[in-house]
Amino acid sequence: MNRVILMGRLTRDPEVRYGANEMAIARFSIAVDRRFKREGQPEADFFNCTAFRKTAEFIEKYLKKGTKVVVEGQVQNDNYTNKDGQKVYGTVIMVDNIEFAESKAASASSSSAPLPAGGPAPSSADAGAAPAGDGFMSIPDGVDDELPFA
Repeated sequence: MNRVILMGRLTRDPEVRYGANEMAIARFSIAVDRRFKREGQPEADFFNCTAFRKTAEFIEKYLKKGTKVVVEGQVQNDNYTNKDGQKVYGTVIMVDNIEFAESKAASASSSSAPLPAGGPAPSSADAGAAPAGDGFMSIPDGVDDELPFA
């Protein structure tokens, strides 16, 4: 079985080209933080990724450098002989599925872009449905009685 799931940030804007039959091909790389960091060792690993068709079109439309994503796919060898006749060995992640790993607001704050202060006050219809500071929606007291699965 050859399946891989990675979560990381795009290291640069994706490169998208259109091949035969106008098929979209997206190439990008992600930096995946290492769980355990040792002194003198890199803090992240970098993976080259390739996606095709609708997935590539999604990447072209919505992703840019710094976007945190979850990539699912398979690992393939990317071996070739360069123009000097030397064999070059590498790997590439062939992307089957890609999803955002954080909200747009969290992405903006992680890229050090200032978030707007304040903003419109929630209406009475939105009371209790506004996101809390931790990104979760606050549920008003007493709602548990109304939920059918509680």
